[in-house]
Amino acid sequence: MANESLFPSKSPYLTIPTQQNSIIQRRRTHKGVILLLLIGCFFGCLGIKLIQLQLIEGEYNRIRAENNRLRLIPVPAKRGQILDRKGDLLAGSQLSRSVYLWPQEQSPEQWKITAEQLHTILNLPASEILQKLEKTGYRSRIPVRVSPNLSAEMFIGLAEKVENLHGVEVRGESRRHYPNGKLAAHILGYIGEATPEELKANPNYPMGMMVGKMGVEKLVNSQIKGIWGNRLIEVDAKGQEIQELGLQSPKPGQSVQLTIDLELQKTAEKSLANRRGAVVVLDVKTGAILALASGPTFDPNLFINQVTNQDWKKLQSAEQPLLNRALQGYPPGSTFKIVTTTAGIESGNFSITSKIPTATSIKFGGISFNEHGKGYGIIGFKEALAFSSNTFFYQVGVKTGPENIAKWGKELGIAGTINLDLLGLDGANPGQIPTPKEKEKLYGEPWYIGDTVTMAIGQGLVLVTPLELAVMVSTVANSGWRVQPHLLTSQTNTIQTKPIKTKISVSTLNLIQAGLIDVVKKGTGRGLNDGSIPLTGGKTGTVEIHGQPDNAMYVGFGPANKPEIAIAVVVEAGGYGAVSAAPIAQDIFKTYFSNRK
Repeated sequence: MANESLFPSKSPYLTIPTQQNSIIQRRRTHKGVILLLLIGCFFGCLGIKLIQLQLIEGEYNRIRAENNRLRLIPVPAKRGQILDRKGDLLAGSQLSRSVYLWPQEQSPEQWKITAEQLHTILNLPASEILQKLEKTGYRSRIPVRVSPNLSAEMFIGLAEKVENLHGVEVRGESRRHYPNGKLAAHILGYIGEATPEELKANPNYPMGMMVGKMGVEKLVNSQIKGIWGNRLIEVDAKGQEIQELGLQSPKPGQSVQLTIDLELQKTAEKSLANRRGAVVVLDVKTGAILALASGPTFDPNLFINQVTNQDWKKLQSAEQPLLNRALQGYPPGSTFKIVTTTAGIESGNFSITSKIPTATSIKFGGISFNEHGKGYGIIGFKEALAFSSNTFFYQVGVKTGPENIAKWGKELGIAGTINLDLLGLDGANPGQIPTPKEKEKLYGEPWYIGDTVTMAIGQGLVLVTPLELAVMVSTVANSGWRVQPHLLTSQTNTIQTKPIKTKISVSTLNLIQAGLIDVVKKGTGRGLNDGSIPLTGGKTGTVEIHGQPDNAMYVGFGPANKPEIAIAVVVEAGGYGAVSAAPIAQDIFKTYFSNRK
């Protein structure tokens, strides 16, 4: 009995398994297998990911991790200054802030989000930001500049978020600055970031290199660009600099000095008053360009920043502010009578004492060609220049012939005798004085007597640039030496710019000088003889433009007794040369003579 009470036959702990218990056991086994399979899958996926990270993407991630710690930062070189002939600053540098992106620090998908955030701060299209990253490559170790010269507002907006924008850096650097704004824009030109083509052609250029795109900035880019340096730094996880590990200092560019006189340039541009036209002032002895103005003009500071669509439309407008009108051909009008005088006498068809009758009009080939008024009677070259007689020069031109006029025009510096490459100014074109053969070649038309008649007074097919007009009057003023215009003081009095002695006789030159002085004393340029400046010589021109107001022209030299400078002025649609162009020359003479004392 005792044994039965200690070990009851139906004790729950000694129960023999039934069929139901067997089913439960099998379910537990299945769950274990499933759990083991899940664990196996998890570790299998993890292993695959590790293999991918270590073997497939190992190099990329190693480089990315290393470059998230170390950065090689290009240090821009300070661009050399551009100075006027007296050392006054025309182009310099100032401190600015730019935004750089480090491509490796985010994935392409992450950069899409960041680009949208930057778009709202920098006012740059996200597509443009991404395009710059794609050009460089998302695995690139080189930072990409996306926004130069941050405004104060943009800087504040970005400073609040930059810690949370991985791979975005705001960097202080030197940027180009033109302290006088639009002044001398067509001479100085502008700079811009090197294009892929320029980077390929110059392997030593770093990404973001700023190079000259136009004008002197382009002409002397190799001298003033400097050599960029580098900083090797260590950064933390947020991209903040921890320490500098190495420095290769940049080398600043050399400064260059121009022949331009800042005060004369200011006067020329102020007097032109942004009208369509041009002004050129030369040193008659050396060919140094003292002033060169073209209107309308532009502000080269625009190109330091991102040019807006609105600004670009203005630059591409019908006014063509980027066009350097000092280097474009214009019908020269009566200023060309200097060439006709030279050709008539030097060809042997006339002498310095020749006299020709003038009239109200004169016929050639059955066509009447008119005088300004009723004629001036029988006069010589000196009087014909002073009164600008058309009928006098019609006759000289017809007898002399177009070939001789073209020949002596070139001797005076027109139509291809100036080395324009030396100036390095964009869009430069020589003038033209077509002969009958050249007209046939250019236009497929025969030469008519009327072509010779109009050529003699600077109309028709003749085109002369303001720069060439200044060279022409310099040649007369300096007794027959054709100067080579140039912009760098380092070129003055060198083989490159050595004046060339022309074949024009001294007697012819003296006659023309006397005629041009009489223009100012008693002719169409007498407005310059008001006592405000020393006596000068000059020649007005009024050029008929079909369907438009007349162009105004003036060329001059001064002082009359010992010429030092030559001036050429063109004002499109300015009307009479004596009214619109001559006063500009007078203003320039005033500035020159007042500073000369």
